[in-house]
Amino acid sequence: MAHIVWDDPGAHSVADYYAKDPNIDAEPHTGSILSARHRGRVIRVRVEAYDRDAGLSHGEVAAIIDPETGKRADRHGDLKVGDRVALPDDKRAFEPSAPDQEDEDEPS
Repeated sequence: MAHIVWDDPGAHSVADYYAKDPNIDAEPHTGSILSARHRGRVIRVRVEAYDRDAGLSHGEVAAIIDPETGKRADRHGDLKVGDRVALPDDKRAFEPSAPDQEDEDEPS
């Protein structure tokens, strides 16, 4: 399992968002796709197991995405698609909106 130092989600924190509405079940399940940030990239993790007591999802890196362009990569630094990782609940982050291709193609 790769040891990852996850970026702080800041204002995009999933845990903070769901703490405001206890009626929503934000617990990950097998097959869930979670997002977090690592060295400025969005990392999607496919959950294989969830440890409720530790608040930790175990799974496989499903995608590595540049948040500014929306382009995917197979690797970013020490992390690659397919690596097994542990993702703490407090590091989960909502993904930023990707730029709209249609808007980029239009002249200013």
